[in-house]
Amino acid sequence: MAVSRTLPPTPLQRLPPAEKVIMGIDPGTQIMGYAVIEVRGQHVKVLQYDVINMKALGTNHAVKLKRIFTRMLELIDEFLPDELAIEAPFYGVNVQSMLKLGRAQGVAIAAALSRDIPFVEYAPTKVKQAVTGSGAADKEQVARMLRQTLELPPIEEAPKFLDATDALAVALCHHYQQGNNVKAGAKSWGKFLEDNPARALATTGAPRKPTPRRAS
Repeated sequence: MAVSRTLPPTPLQRLPPAEKVIMGIDPGTQIMGYAVIEVRGQHVKVLQYDVINMKALGTNHAVKLKRIFTRMLELIDEFLPDELAIEAPFYGVNVQSMLKLGRAQGVAIAAALSRDIPFVEYAPTKVKQAVTGSGAADKEQVARMLRQTLELPPIEEAPKFLDATDALAVALCHHYQQGNNVKAGAKSWGKFLEDNPARALATTGAPRKPTPRRAS
């Protein structure tokens, strides 16, 4: 007499829990870029990168600061980042612009601290050096290197902008500073241009018009 036998169900294959979620911020008083990455071992996954567009809010700086704080809290509550990496303000010649940028950065940091999230600040040259191998790289070069490193869709095919890729670079820089690296990220900007000579010409030509931005 045949005996039926029920095999135990095959356990579902599950990914290990996320080791860390990092939020990167590129401060701005008109456009603020943000990005969120998830790190699992040597694998980096981009959860989201976009911008907070405040151009439609007029000239009232307090209203813009409130928008930054509110949106930051929304993003923090959605993605629950473990750490915040933020770019330090660039010391230009316009003192008033510098002060406003510093306030925007401070509000973003305050939002993170209100949720007990630690933050780290990185100089712009440090971020560019970490991502492209050159502290003098421009926004377009940073965006191109990120698309190669993280296999992002071209900016033209996705509603993402250079401020958003700058924020993504800040988050990735923070990941690198902790002794981690992703395979493609080990390539320098010089190596990238060597492998892609056609793009070297594109970076030395006339500057392109900025990609139109949408509200967020």
